[in-house]
Amino acid sequence: MKLSEAVKNRIINLANEKNITLHRLSLNSGISYSTLSSFINGKSQSPKLVTLLHICEGLEIELNEFFTDDLFKEVEED
Repeated sequence: MKLSEAVKNRIINLANEKNITLHRLSLNSGISYSTLSSFINGKSQSPKLVTLLHICEGLEIELNEFFTDDLFKEVEED
């Protein structure tokens, strides 16, 4: 799996687990909805690390917790 796909899937999975819509996640993280949705919809390849940090804050998790998932065990470069 490509790294950007793993990151996208992890965001979607965590939002679903926490019962948070992408709109709510954008508000919680301070990231515009268009930025978040363009990544989720594949229009943008990968978020900047600082954007990912804000997404984690919006999900109320630590950055290291984000990457503690089997999705990241065998990722490939984009």
